[in-house]
Amino acid sequence: MPPPDPYETNWIVQVNESLKCMPTDEQQYWKKRSIYRVPACVTDLNRKSFQPQAVSFGPYHHGEIHLHTMEDHKRRALIQFLRRSGKPLNPFLESLREVARDLEESYDALDLEWREDGSEGAADRFLKLMITDGCFMLEILRTATQALDDYEPDDTIFYTHRMLSIMPYIWPDMLMLENQLPMLVLDRLVTVESDGKEDDEYINRLILNYCFPGKHTARIGKCLHVLDVVRKSLLLHEKPKLDKVGCEGLLSVRSATELKKHGIRLKKSKTGSLTDISFAGGVLSLPEIVVEKATESMFLNLIAFERFHVGTGNEVTSYIYFMDYIIDNECDVTLLHTLGIVLNVLGSDRETTELFHSLAKYTAIEPNSSLIAVCNKVNEYCNKPWNKWRANLIQTYFRSPWALLSLIAAIFLFALTIIQTVYTVLGD
Repeated sequence: MPPPDPYETNWIVQVNESLKCMPTDEQQYWKKRSIYRVPACVTDLNRKSFQPQAVSFGPYHHGEIHLHTMEDHKRRALIQFLRRSGKPLNPFLESLREVARDLEESYDALDLEWREDGSEGAADRFLKLMITDGCFMLEILRTATQALDDYEPDDTIFYTHRMLSIMPYIWPDMLMLENQLPMLVLDRLVTVESDGKEDDEYINRLILNYCFPGKHTARIGKCLHVLDVVRKSLLLHEKPKLDKVGCEGLLSVRSATELKKHGIRLKKSKTGSLTDISFAGGVLSLPEIVVEKATESMFLNLIAFERFHVGTGNEVTSYIYFMDYIIDNECDVTLLHTLGIVLNVLGSDRETTELFHSLAKYTAIEPNSSLIAVCNKVNEYCNKPWNKWRANLIQTYFRSPWALLSLIAAIFLFALTIIQTVYTVLGD
């Protein structure tokens, strides 16, 4: 009998060890994960949208050569944060140490060099990374929103006017799924700094004051990280009640210009929530969206987060899937811009059209989505011939005062002709 293959023996041992380490409550195990590695099959299609270009937060991209420049600024931010708080490093470090396991478990694919059960000194390296990156993120948000201004005018990053020029590069990196910090890090740092005096929404407000200045006053609630805060803020609206009767079939709807030809009027929704899409009385209401340079990266990472995180929902993904139908070409973007639905800061209408088509490649609609019910109502309206005839009549004869006057004059002349004919016949 031949001796056992060492490779086979090692493989058996590894499988048995993995079996022992399997969590007893697998659902709870997956719920703890909130920061994920995006598969190469997705990132290869648009690498810059998933991999940070200016600064790393957390372990996934720490140490990458093109991000080294920001490491010195992180250390300066840590020192300034501690100096302003009037406290030494130890209380912050101990506070994070208490939740170190929770912080580790937030990451779906944490290398051994950062894990407590990994290499020697890994736990301390991980805590050092969390506190350094956490302080840097807080300093960035506070400076960008002018919540503080105690840096020297010569500071190349944190002085207020310099921050305005650097934030367009840092902000997209803060929204990347692989580049998130657990919100627990920021919560612990702020709690120790303020002796627990700041309320639960303080960090959410910091994030939203930068992202949507002056727009949000509602409570967001507990969030997992910056990307989760932004996602929840985009969905702040009472979800429509799901009517299963109208949710059958596939999501399909005509483009904005086609809908207009069929007599449907488009208008801006009362809220900016991506779920605030409705159809009633021939009016399709759509939420306002600002399209800018960071929009593509933000939505791609939101879609990825919804895809990987258990129980998050599919609202952002469904919105993009729906809007890909509404925006078929540049004419649709022009119409939506005129109505105040799409605020195009990106550039040309063609670029915005291509953006939505590109985003939609990553999306799919869930069965029984409320948007399917909306589309079914819209399609039912469009399939009635009278609605299209009425729309053609209005667009042909009532779109300007002169066209209306011409129609009235034609009707008046036609009426006179009939009267004259009647009198002629009666006279004979």
